[in-house]
Amino acid sequence: MQNLKKNTKNNKVVAIIGPTGSGKTAWAKKIAAKFQAKIISVDSRQIYKGFDIGTGKDKSFHQDLIDIAEPTKRFTLWDYQNLANDLISQYFQMKSLPVLVGGTGLYLYAVLYGYVLPNIQEESEKFRKKLEKENITKLYEELKKIDLRAALKIDPQNKRRIIRALEVAALTRRPSDELVKKKKLPFKTLIIGIKTDRETLYSKIDARIDQMIKDGLVEEVRVLLKKYPPDLTTLNTIGYKEIIDYLQGHSTLKEAILKIKTNTHAYVRRQETWFRKNKDIKWVEKYEDAEKLIVKFLKN
Repeated sequence: MQNLKKNTKNNKVVAIIGPTGSGKTAWAKKIAAKFQAKIISVDSRQIYKGFDIGTGKDKSFHQDLIDIAEPTKRFTLWDYQNLANDLISQYFQMKSLPVLVGGTGLYLYAVLYGYVLPNIQEESEKFRKKLEKENITKLYEELKKIDLRAALKIDPQNKRRIIRALEVAALTRRPSDELVKKKKLPFKTLIIGIKTDRETLYSKIDARIDQMIKDGLVEEVRVLLKKYPPDLTTLNTIGYKEIIDYLQGHSTLKEAILKIKTNTHAYVRRQETWFRKNKDIKWVEKYEDAEKLIVKFLKN
């Protein structure tokens, strides 16, 4: 990675991961205070300005890489990786501990495992706009035809990732997974996962969604709809698309809230499946255990 200086065996990065609602942000605040650490958000929705309540942003302490993009801006995995690498390099120079915190697995792994990604943003503008007009089922079937390995790794409902894989395959003439090579990075990594039983997690998620409604999620979506069209890709995300349906008269508020909870539960299951495959993650239930792991990691 060109943005990271290859200097030292002492550079270390900590990551706190886990599904939505597992308590990552609360742990991040404690870690920032305990270790004078620099927190780098790993959330593909919190990068967007104006998407606050529905994405669960906590602005009570400093986090990098939130509120960095306009909702109309195309923000890619390549963009995130480069910004995160720049920050990590800066923090190494400052002798500070970078801590990546979030649940967007692909963002996290692109940084921690040094994925080599193509920057095809400029070349793909027209191609992408054409794809965005197509039906998601049609797009997924097309992806299966030209890059089956990529299709099997992608949620059939994740239009953004489907389009990205189609772009890579079409514009580079190579399957996307051939481009996701890994480079050895100039730092050691500790990945800590927050372990929570599913029923407890669902209960926390449901309570948090109820609180989002009380905090003004419906009004937040109303404000966004005054600025952006309802079919904006960024608005096609859990917590926003369901409220848009309600505001357009397609459902009651009660039905919208239930859909948000159901869709979030499904998203959590996908996150858990994603992270479960990674044998590098050290799973703990208590913050105190995470702190012990970090202390030991920094000493070695």
